[in-house]
Amino acid sequence: MVNNKDQRLDRLFQALGDPTRRAILARLSRDRGLSTSALAEPFDIKMPAVMKHLDVLENVGLIRRSKEGRTVTVELSPRPLKPAMDWLQRYERFWEAGLDRLARYAEKKEREAEERGE
Repeated sequence: MVNNKDQRLDRLFQALGDPTRRAILARLSRDRGLSTSALAEPFDIKMPAVMKHLDVLENVGLIRRSKEGRTVTVELSPRPLKPAMDWLQRYERFWEAGLDRLARYAEKKEREAEERGE
């Protein structure tokens, strides 16, 4: 049975699955409190598409929007990433072991190449 916590995590990963949304989040992590038009600037998509991406991010809690006059400002709200990080850390040992083996293999091949004078 899928519980509410699992559904939130599914929605979060779904939101993060889009490269435009990840780029928006990356931009907000560098530049705090951007207007929607400033956020839309580097993307080759129209403002309605940007607004849809912002809706998705806001629905999972990754951004907050505030309006002052006619300007809507968007800020990063990273707290919802914690459950995703917790979930990923449970599996970290699996890929760490693989990366360690890959590093040892690469170092071995590098030593062999040096011994052959390559």
